[in-house]
Amino acid sequence: MQDRMDRAEEELAHLRRTVDELSDVVAGQTREIARMGRLLGLLMEREAEREYSAGGQIPLADQKPPHW
Repeated sequence: MQDRMDRAEEELAHLRRTVDELSDVVAGQTREIARMGRLLGLLMEREAEREYSAGGQIPLADQKPPHW
């Protein structure tokens, strides 16, 4: 009986470590996604400004397709 308890405790310790490691990975990915979202926003603003300054028109991304 004690052997089973020891194995269960050992397995629980491994599972806890795995959960902690996965939690760290998810937290890192969340930070990276937020950073990339900010960069994407900046790039979209920069491109919109470039399109506007190139021709003084509404940026192409904001124009309705011709079939509307």
